[in-house]
Amino acid sequence: MGRTTDSSWWFHLLLAVLGSALVLLVLAPLVGMVVATSFSELSAAAADRVVLESIRVTLVAAAWATLACTVLGVPLAYLLARRRFVGRSLLLATIDLPIAIPHTVAGIALLTVIGRQSWLGQLFGGGLVGTQVGISVAMAFVSLPFLVNSAREGFEAVPARLEKVARSLGASPRQVFFTVSLPLAWRGILSGMGLMWARGISEFGAVIIIAYYPMTTPVLVYRRLNDFGLSHARAAALLLVVVCVAVFAFMRFVSRPLGGKREGDDA
Repeated sequence: MGRTTDSSWWFHLLLAVLGSALVLLVLAPLVGMVVATSFSELSAAAADRVVLESIRVTLVAAAWATLACTVLGVPLAYLLARRRFVGRSLLLATIDLPIAIPHTVAGIALLTVIGRQSWLGQLFGGGLVGTQVGISVAMAFVSLPFLVNSAREGFEAVPARLEKVARSLGASPRQVFFTVSLPLAWRGILSGMGLMWARGISEFGAVIIIAYYPMTTPVLVYRRLNDFGLSHARAAALLLVVVCVAVFAFMRFVSRPLGGKREGDDA
């Protein structure tokens, strides 16, 4: 009995050491940036209208991309979670494709659809290049897999028997979706929205091809790094990190399971 306990202790210690190395990979650059940035530099960045405007553009564009993809992606996620059909695997692979495509390549691909010479550009007179809508489209393209996959997993976690019971009581498929499935899967959906929003904020490659102006914060940081050096870029980058961490922590807090249970476990 004692040998088993000792072996378990060493094994869990090994897991903790290996996991700590990965956590260190995340924390070390962020802590280094905080230590290297003085309070005066951060204050100057917080008072810089150009920096604040870039943060506003970034947050708003990512929010619009997330909202639009939520309206379109949640029904698709439900369909993928509850139905098996010919081509489902191909559809899942298509949804995941933006993760594998280099983001500069994604930007070039988007130009063929929303650029000035595209059918959309000719239809609306100029396309979406250099607009905040174009930025949102670029963010949506690269980050939509996070929303759809998380929402799909949220629906898959809802016991199918609950939907069958609702149907047996006379509820229509629409009523089952809005009164049973959606309320029980909301944590997965909210988590996916948070991941998509955060991924959209961080996008650089596709955005800089679609719209150098209006300037998002990742593009601004890149420009200041090239024009003025690391110290000028670091403060703006740290300010965006602070904003993102605050909002992301709030969303994680809201979407956490209550009492360690998932909704529907007691059903």
